[in-house]
Amino acid sequence: MGNSNLKPRFEVAERTNTINLSGCKLNEFPPQLIRLAELLRSLDISNNGFSKIPEEIAKFKLLKHFDVSGNKLTYLNESIGMLEKLETLNASSNRINHLYPTLSNLTNLKKVDLSHNQLGKFPLMLCGLKHLDVLDLSHNRLTDVPKGVNLLHVTELNLNQNQIAEVSEDLADCPRLKTLRLEENCLPLKGIPKRILTDSKISMLALEGNLFEMKLFPDVEGYEQYMERYTAVKKKMF
Repeated sequence: MGNSNLKPRFEVAERTNTINLSGCKLNEFPPQLIRLAELLRSLDISNNGFSKIPEEIAKFKLLKHFDVSGNKLTYLNESIGMLEKLETLNASSNRINHLYPTLSNLTNLKKVDLSHNQLGKFPLMLCGLKHLDVLDLSHNRLTDVPKGVNLLHVTELNLNQNQIAEVSEDLADCPRLKTLRLEENCLPLKGIPKRILTDSKISMLALEGNLFEMKLFPDVEGYEQYMERYTAVKKKMF
C-alpha cells in the first residue's frame, strides 16, 4: 500500500492521536508517521512486514498502546524501553527469541502479549513492574519457570503450550497471581510445587495436557487447600 493511500489515516491521527496501520504492507515507518511521533498515544502496525522495529520508535514518548503483532520480528530492540508511558504491548505472532533488559523501564505496563513466538527463557525483566496485570507467554519454547518470578505482579499468567517441565515454587510468592495457565506443557505430577497449592493466592490453575492424568490431581498434597480458594472465587462470581 503506497503512502498516498495512507493519507486519510494520518489526517485522522492528527485529530485522535491514534493510528491503525495494520495490514498496510509496511516494513519501515513512513515519514508522515514519524512526524506524528510527539502526538500519538496509540500505534497499531500489526500484520505488516517488519523484521525489526525502527529506532525512531524512541521518539513516540506519549505512546500508551503499541501493537506490533503479526510481523517478522526476531527481537524487541532496546529502544522500546524508552516508551515509559506504555501500558499495553502486543508483540504476539512474531518470531521473537530475545528480549532486552530495557523492558524493565516500562513501569506503566498493564498488559503484555508475547504469545506465539520463540522465547526460550522466561522474561524476568518484567518482574518488578507493579502495574503489570496480564502476561501472555503461551505458544513459546519455555522449558521452565525459574527462580525470581516471585517479583512478578500479574494477576494472570498464561504459559499454555510451551515445553515447561519445571516450575519454581517462587510462583507461590507472587503477590497478586490468581490465574495460572500451564496447559499442554511437559509437567509431571510431582512437578507441581506444593506451595502453589497450599500457600499462594492462585485460585485458578489450568493443568490439562501435561504428563499426567488429571484424575490423579486430587491426590496431590495441597489439593484441598487449592480447591477451597477455587470454590470461594466461584461463589463470588454467582
